[in-house]
Amino acid sequence: MYDRDKAVSENLGLVHSCAKRFRGRGIEYDDLFQAGCVGLIKAIDNFDESRGLKLSTYAVPVILGEIKGLFRDGGAVKISRGLKELSLKATREVARFLKENGREPQISELAHILGVEPEQATEALNASRLPVSLTADEENGSGQLDIPTDSPDEKLTEVISLHDEIKSLEPNDRNLILLRFFKNKTQSETAKELGMTQVQVSRREKKLLIYLRERLI
Repeated sequence: MYDRDKAVSENLGLVHSCAKRFRGRGIEYDDLFQAGCVGLIKAIDNFDESRGLKLSTYAVPVILGEIKGLFRDGGAVKISRGLKELSLKATREVARFLKENGREPQISELAHILGVEPEQATEALNASRLPVSLTADEENGSGQLDIPTDSPDEKLTEVISLHDEIKSLEPNDRNLILLRFFKNKTQSETAKELGMTQVQVSRREKKLLIYLRERLI
């Protein structure tokens, strides 16, 4: 059986990598990250190792789908009062656990402390406006949790994001990009295959590269 707690903790960096692609588009980074975490949990719950895929390969499109859903819905993820209260309790317990044990609790340990399921503990942490510093405020009993921002799978998110954007292009534009940058055709060879002139290919290529670069920033 797939270890969900371990999978969540090991792939939070992947969520950050996906969320970074949508910075500066009108939605707070914390909301992007939270939506991505929802996608990560969905991916873990539905992941089938027998298909021969890595979890990260399967999870990236699901994470990106949840984040893109924010833009379709026109706003941030709504957090219930109950989840906010659990989030405050979770951050306090993380700070207390760290002080007593010299390390952060695992998701399963935190869930046991809170008396909830592991996925609820994960959602509570995601709702606490991450990322922040691992510094406990002893005067009011609140704590903060540090989440790593670097992921070894960042290159994977770039590749999958690029493929998603290319698939969304018009057929002729998509073929132009595939011929030029995946099949290493010259502009003249591409023009011949697409029934265009070399000048037309050159101009269209520049516009498409600008468009893709803006979409992937």
